[in-house]
Amino acid sequence: MESRVEQRVLEATSAKLTFEPEEKIGTIVVDSFPSLGTLAAARFLEWVQSNPEGVISLPTGKTPEYFIRDVRRFVEHWDEPGTSAEIEGLGLDPARKPTLRGVRFVQIDEFYPINPLHQNSFYSYVHKYYVDGFGLDPGRGLFIRCDQIGLPDGSTLESIWGDGGVDLSLRYRLPESKQEKLQQSVLRGVDQWCVEYEDRIQQMGGIGFFLGGIGPDGHIGFNVRGSDIHSTTRLTEVNYETKAAAAGDLGGIEVADERLVITIGLRTITRNPDAVAIIMAAGEAKARVVADAIQRERHVLYPATALHELKNARFYLTGGAAKHLTARRVDDVLRRDELTDVDLERVALDVSLASGKRLVDLTKKDFQAHPEGKALLARITAPITTVCADVADTLRGKIEGGMQLPADTVFLHTEPHHDDIMLGYMPFVVRSIRDHSNTHYFATMTSGFNSVTNAYMLKLCVQMREELELDRFGFPGLLEEGYFSRENEHFTDYDVLRYLDGIAQHDEDLQLEGTLRRLLRNLIQVFEEIDPNDIADRVDELISYFQTQYPGKKDLPHIQMLKGMVREWESAGLWGYFGWDSRSVENLRLGFYKGEIFTEEPEMSRDVIPILDLLRKVKPDYVTVAFDPEASGPDTHYKVLQAISEALRLYEKESGRSDITVLGYRNVWYRFHPSEASLFVPVSLNMLTLQHYSFMNTYISQREASFPSYEHKGPFTELSQRIQVQQYEMLSTALGRDYFYEHESALIRCTRGFAFVRTMGLEEFYSFSRELKRRAENL
Repeated sequence: MESRVEQRVLEATSAKLTFEPEEKIGTIVVDSFPSLGTLAAARFLEWVQSNPEGVISLPTGKTPEYFIRDVRRFVEHWDEPGTSAEIEGLGLDPARKPTLRGVRFVQIDEFYPINPLHQNSFYSYVHKYYVDGFGLDPGRGLFIRCDQIGLPDGSTLESIWGDGGVDLSLRYRLPESKQEKLQQSVLRGVDQWCVEYEDRIQQMGGIGFFLGGIGPDGHIGFNVRGSDIHSTTRLTEVNYETKAAAAGDLGGIEVADERLVITIGLRTITRNPDAVAIIMAAGEAKARVVADAIQRERHVLYPATALHELKNARFYLTGGAAKHLTARRVDDVLRRDELTDVDLERVALDVSLASGKRLVDLTKKDFQAHPEGKALLARITAPITTVCADVADTLRGKIEGGMQLPADTVFLHTEPHHDDIMLGYMPFVVRSIRDHSNTHYFATMTSGFNSVTNAYMLKLCVQMREELELDRFGFPGLLEEGYFSRENEHFTDYDVLRYLDGIAQHDEDLQLEGTLRRLLRNLIQVFEEIDPNDIADRVDELISYFQTQYPGKKDLPHIQMLKGMVREWESAGLWGYFGWDSRSVENLRLGFYKGEIFTEEPEMSRDVIPILDLLRKVKPDYVTVAFDPEASGPDTHYKVLQAISEALRLYEKESGRSDITVLGYRNVWYRFHPSEASLFVPVSLNMLTLQHYSFMNTYISQREASFPSYEHKGPFTELSQRIQVQQYEMLSTALGRDYFYEHESALIRCTRGFAFVRTMGLEEFYSFSRELKRRAENL
């Protein structure tokens, strides 16, 4: 092995680089998302030590967050004793401080068309974080600047393409207008530029160090599923999964649908046979595409398999991202000192699902045909029929547990964003609400403004301007009566009740009245205006703002606040459905959430203390948490987990309460394996209908799914339902449909889905966040 950095990690974990013949590429697994960045940073600096003028390509997006931070931290503090000891421990030579000024940077990809000066362009990203952040020489780099590619003198991207997309058919057909003729000329100019970009990369000797992430369809760069293994730099379309993943950067799927991309090709990455090519992936959401990339033969359906030909190609993964690497899971079963009941449950259930047979019908032959099942047979002495019967009993026990929820209990339900509870474990919430001995509080940790589009805000503001002109709802009288004053904050609940009346009566005017009452209240609070004429002026300003700002641009603080208030209004409507008013709903607006591409680390006074104060106020028996210790979903989930964990530690210490139960849930971004969950909450058709109807009638800004999942084209609630039904199908396979069809409980007989949740004591919960806390302190 050429890399001391990689050798140190493998020695520390007693792991192999490659499990042949299953794995076709070297793979290193680390224990956390931050550790992934540290490893990549150390390997990069090790390469630069030997290649001070080498050619590098580095990724954009959220994946390289800790890579960027650690490269800067190591280089800026290289000679300090603590840093020197750390880098030596990582396998780097502290006597050879790397110099980044000499390396040559190649930009991997870019949206097209996009103004390079816009904050959400990759051109802007690489200049901010790599050219400026690492101190690279921009004169030695190759960059994709769309406004300088193929345009005639005096033309702009806007004058050529307008607000529409790029019609690639102009490559082959005759233009039908003067504008199309101009567009065809620009398109051909872009294609020629791509050829020349590729030539310049090869004249440099090819890429020497490539670091990238992997997309939801397995794409590397923007080489999506189906890309030619021998592809080069080009202007191309991308698929839905890639557009959905980019929607957050571009300001919505509506914008992403209008964008093409310029990307280097797979052959661009692999042409240099000595290139170091590293793919980073964190969390279980990436596990399937990672497994395909590592274990499949080279194929256009799995773009990263193109890297198999490089001897220095690697995958750096967290444990969750490595979850489907078969040989490693087999090795884990064989090497474990002792297999737990959870291990037995997981393997037996996987054999059941793979064979399509009930647990009680599985035979030794079924286990021998399954890699992990075969390994399990080698480790156990009990008859496999006994093991399967015990696992079936365990699954039935989890279902029974999901039927019998706590009573006389105080719940503090927390969520990073305003619809995470709804999409994660709403059936649990609804069933526990029905027991009136329970008390519930709902706390959203962040403002969530990033998920509200400018187009939606523009629509609201236009409706408000019309109301101020027409006075259909009597707002001037309400203003005089003090309805909107801070002294009468209990009227905020009246806004919600008015809206809910409108839903009950199918009266869109009543719904609009409730919505605009809350919007007016928010405008008064944000702008500190009370005169109707002044408010009207503010509304006109907002209309102008939302009409002129490009999608995806970071908003001004007062715009962020208004957008966040829209999300808070929607959440208030949901909980109002079930009778919970503002006395039970908290919006913490934690300060680490600022709309930056890299969310800040939580801080004690700013982010932890507000949660601690809430714990003191509520005195909960149960605290629910979006459980994402590996950053499978949005990084906000991962960082909220840190803040809640620290607040619980402090609360436990001062109150002496060690009896608090933490309920971990997951949502549309990642799921529990049944063996990881401790409760299976039944979901009936009635509950599925309630979830969808309440979501569509309260989370109005999310109806159009402007920031969708890559797995589903439509509202999140439809994907949530699909997941719950899939989880029912898994249990139906393992236990047999007769268990559900003939169950003595009507609740189980009517079940058509399950919500999986995990209950933990405080110590168990802390064990998942301890590494996060340590890492945050180091940074």
